[in-house]
Amino acid sequence: MVRKTKEDAEITRQNIIHAAREVFLVRGVSRTTMEHIATKAGVTRGAIYWHFNNKTELFQAMREQVFLPLIDRMDDTLLVEGSENPLTRIENFLCRTIQILDESIETRQIYEIMMIKCEYVDDFSTVLQQILLTCSGIEGKMQLAYERAKEQGLLHESHDPAQLAIDTQLFFIGLLHMWVKDSDGNHFRNRAIKLIKAHMRLRDS
Repeated sequence: MVRKTKEDAEITRQNIIHAAREVFLVRGVSRTTMEHIATKAGVTRGAIYWHFNNKTELFQAMREQVFLPLIDRMDDTLLVEGSENPLTRIENFLCRTIQILDESIETRQIYEIMMIKCEYVDDFSTVLQQILLTCSGIEGKMQLAYERAKEQGLLHESHDPAQLAIDTQLFFIGLLHMWVKDSDGNHFRNRAIKLIKAHMRLRDS
């Protein structure tokens, strides 16, 4: 019975996150209330507050649904030793992120909310700091991959792995923003993979 209760609670929690995503997408985060989310989820506001202290915490739970798998995938792609060279690993990670956005409507919606439908002010200023911290961690892992590439003679001797990591990070963040905004797919979505491959070719020694 206890196990069933925990399972039911987790199902309710996931339904609330799903409802929040749908409402955030339509109304924007700042114009969404807990009442809006409760109505969409078919639960009381008390049920939401049982799982989440506030809207910021709920937003973070939604964000984790894409960022935690992203970090795990980055660790598996960039940090685990294998036969592929580090530059290919970076390229594969970036291309796969675009492919996941293209394949998963849930992931696509969450990125759209984070990049277009949220103002990072007041209580959400802490969310912005956490996003920046996550980006810093991603940059550090890219730097490690570039350092391995330099050790293997895959980079020109003048290339600095730290600067290359920053450059790739900023390039990809910009590409993600434009990809999300390009809803008709005629400007960036249809050539995102080519842009990534061109970016990575500039790193070859």
